[in-house]
Amino acid sequence: MIPNPQFNNLPLSFWAHVRSLSQSLGYTIRGTGDVRTHSISQISEGMSRLGLATQHIIDENKKPSPLGQLLVDYFTFRADVLNTNVRNHLMDKTKAEEVFEGLKSTLNPKCPLPMNKQKGDKKKPAFLTGIVNILIEQHSQSCPVNYDPRQLTTIVLNNEPIRTMARRVDGAFPSAINPIAIWEIKEYYYTKTFGSRVADGVYETLLDGLELDELEKSERIKVLHYLFVDDYFTWWTCGKSYLCRLIDIMHMGYVDEIIFGQEVLERLPILVREWCVKNTLHKV
Repeated sequence: MIPNPQFNNLPLSFWAHVRSLSQSLGYTIRGTGDVRTHSISQISEGMSRLGLATQHIIDENKKPSPLGQLLVDYFTFRADVLNTNVRNHLMDKTKAEEVFEGLKSTLNPKCPLPMNKQKGDKKKPAFLTGIVNILIEQHSQSCPVNYDPRQLTTIVLNNEPIRTMARRVDGAFPSAINPIAIWEIKEYYYTKTFGSRVADGVYETLLDGLELDELEKSERIKVLHYLFVDDYFTWWTCGKSYLCRLIDIMHMGYVDEIIFGQEVLERLPILVREWCVKNTLHKV
């Protein structure tokens, strides 16, 4: 999923409103579990609950200001894309295993196919990671790929490091040194609750995005940043509020694209071919 251009390049004050209102009004509808939309009157009520001003959002005739209407539009968009598009793309472990095994048997990959970190009967291949790796290998046109960087992502200029990121990422193209693209994979097929480890993954993505945003603004160096997420139970049944946060983070510009579940099958081959073109141009 790519960001909606209508909500790109908005000031941080807009996102302060989004976060505050999401806190005040809630993320989901009790009973149905669907992600909420918010009318202008509900937005005004939400601001009042927090003891915040409303006159910049709604006038005395109950008409929304441009900011008020933009908030209504964003909450409507966020709810619609999650309730329909994202929900339908998320896989459970049975579907993910089926897709993984199908790709593995058809393409006979040579790339790493790591195991998950579970024990006993739950010890299985990391299905989404395997799917991502297989598709990248299949479409990378023999370009180098680092499927498991065991070093910090570093931007080097004139043979000197100018930025080194705080965390290791799950993959880099073509390498962790001066990458064109980096990615994180958040798959939780065997979790039974939405624990702190899952929540931490969202904030790790935000941290990476903040560092990359500073790099682009200060040095005019763009590194593409992707997030792959999956598991219907973890993200949809238990974690819809964090899905909302992910959509917010993407539109704030801190991740270029979030790929949900089986969306990877159509979208990743296109992205990898684009990376290869960029890699060729960098060598010229």
